[in-house]
Amino acid sequence: MNNTFSSYRSLFPVLSEYVHLASCSQGAIAQPVSRAIEDYHNSLLSSGTNWEQAILKVEATREKFAELINAEPDEIAILTSVSDVLSAVATCLPYHHTKNRIVLTDMDFPTVGHVWYAQEGYGANISLIRSLDGILPLEQYEKEVTERTLLTCISHVSYYNGYTQNLREIADVVHKKGSLLFVDAYQSAGHTPINVKEMNIDILSTGTRKYMLGIPGVAFLYIKKKLAEQLKPRHTGWFGQESKTKFDIFNSTYAPGARRFETGTPSFISVYAAYESLNLLLDVGINHIHSYLKELAAFTREFGLQSGLQISSPLATKGTSGITSFYMDNAAEVEKRLREKNILVSARKDVIRIAPHFYNTKDEVEYAITELSKFAK
Repeated sequence: MNNTFSSYRSLFPVLSEYVHLASCSQGAIAQPVSRAIEDYHNSLLSSGTNWEQAILKVEATREKFAELINAEPDEIAILTSVSDVLSAVATCLPYHHTKNRIVLTDMDFPTVGHVWYAQEGYGANISLIRSLDGILPLEQYEKEVTERTLLTCISHVSYYNGYTQNLREIADVVHKKGSLLFVDAYQSAGHTPINVKEMNIDILSTGTRKYMLGIPGVAFLYIKKKLAEQLKPRHTGWFGQESKTKFDIFNSTYAPGARRFETGTPSFISVYAAYESLNLLLDVGINHIHSYLKELAAFTREFGLQSGLQISSPLATKGTSGITSFYMDNAAEVEKRLREKNILVSARKDVIRIAPHFYNTKDEVEYAITELSKFAK
């Protein structure tokens, strides 16, 4: 393990008892994040109310996430889940009969399809790009995205097999056709560098409970400021208003930028956790994390194949991520059996996902795969 990262292991109490390789589902909780949760709780116990302090924490957390993806704070909205984000965006788009096509892929997380297909009754025309052997060639976008496409929705990293897409290349293709690009970064934010300006992303969403090392209750929505101010969300609330109209029931004026997509009081306790998790990730450095996980994922794939496992993730370096998936009969049952051995992995459909973070070691991965391979025989 990189000496830089080994010094952080002591921050994660779970590592003293478990081999935690399930960051694609729930990242390990660090002591600073735990203390932040306690701080919020204790402030209510001692003072009864902490509204002003909590609002300041929301703004500080917004700034931290903006720094993580190279955005402006006004381009960030804080909601409660990526499903909420998707619904907020889907219900505010102008579906015109000449430009109403929404392009999805079969590698998106199911909630993506649930939200977009629900818009068919309101003018959306849904088109699905099907993957080829677990990947999505650029040619698929060139073929399926047309001048009638209003928005193309994709995953940065696939939740199922860890396949990573080149966002800048896809942005170039869809923008030439006049389509917006919506990126689901739930499986990439926290371990893969994201620069929304360089990648030319229009809309991006992610949450904090996976690689971002937080807890459920916080999701971030990025929208280019110029675009955001052209949109009129129907999914809104008093937090989505300018200060002067927050308490005016008869008149409303949207808040600037992406803030207009905010609704009601956020989950403050989750925001406190998110602030500290972002602080930790920025301190460690996403580029360093990404480099280390590329090395660890290469070892995972190589040792898994040597151990007789059948891999679902891409084998070529291009398109790989920190997530490695292995086909497994009764994957959900195998996940439970490994947990009995204090090994935390994550099952999805017919695969077991090995998803380390910067706090993991090669020895842990080797041990987990050795145990996993016993169920494949």
